[in-house]
Amino acid sequence: MSNKKIIIVTQKKSPIGRKSYQRKTLIGLGLNKIGRTKELEDTPSIRGMIDKVKHLVEVN
Repeated sequence: MSNKKIIIVTQKKSPIGRKSYQRKTLIGLGLNKIGRTKELEDTPSIRGMIDKVKHLVEVN
């Protein structure tokens, strides 16, 4: 069993009307529909992606 940290990210808002990089970031995180939830490894790159779309997602 590995002891990697996991972040649970849920998309709460739509990327419609946002800049294209924000839509691409959501897709990179595995989110493309409101309400979709993903469990992601807690790495600096994932944290950076979440920071770019923090107004569209909720992190647990």
